[in-house]
Amino acid sequence: MSISKFAVAGATGRLGRHVVDVLTERGHQVVPMSRATGVDVITGEGLAEALTGVDVIVDVASWHASEQEAATEFFRTSARNLHEYGQKAGVARIAVASIIGVDKATAGFIVAKRVHEELLLSGPLPVRILRAAQFHEFVGRLLDWRQGDVAYIPALPTQLVACRTVAGELADLALDPGEPTPGTPIPEIAGPRREILAEAAALLGARRSIKVVGVDGSGMPDAEIAAEGGFLPSPHAKLAGPTFQEWLDGRVSR
Repeated sequence: MSISKFAVAGATGRLGRHVVDVLTERGHQVVPMSRATGVDVITGEGLAEALTGVDVIVDVASWHASEQEAATEFFRTSARNLHEYGQKAGVARIAVASIIGVDKATAGFIVAKRVHEELLLSGPLPVRILRAAQFHEFVGRLLDWRQGDVAYIPALPTQLVACRTVAGELADLALDPGEPTPGTPIPEIAGPRREILAEAAALLGARRSIKVVGVDGSGMPDAEIAAEGGFLPSPHAKLAGPTFQEWLDGRVSR
């Protein structure tokens, strides 16, 4: 089957904007779905119309906060609606972005994403999952959340990856008509090298005149698991640039 029409849930979000751009640049027809475009994956408003003639749904819609219960409810409802409306529209499959390490998490937003994976996989449409490392773009949010002039950032290992890189890999997965072989690990995408989150934040902080202090991450959900590398990519992960430093330099040059 020739795939030509995609619907992107969460199209105006941090990752969604890049997914729309990548698919459009590759010559595909893209239906951006977000509340800004009049489509709500929670209430179902505009969803049937948006999915008319769509071949594949790319689900990158996300809850805006880290609170586990609210995020879980969001993903529960969105998964149900995308399957229900998608099946009625004759959609072939759903491709979704998730997070590396969801199977190890015990609390917080990442647990909600694990439930999201399970709910999508239990629905009637075939689902392909791509687990990604933390985004380069997330570092700026950490600085924005600071109280006062100093940002206290967990000194935890990470393998930061650019949203654009994730979008390209997710588009490849969405375009792949094959079914994964049973027992094949869920694909992962991460940045080219291991970094310390606080050190990456300090690079950005220096450009924003914000002092960054590394802390142990206590109080953060699953900080101990993170410290032990629980959210780092698996051996089978695809690693792709740019590095955080290269990404920062590229943003300055534009």
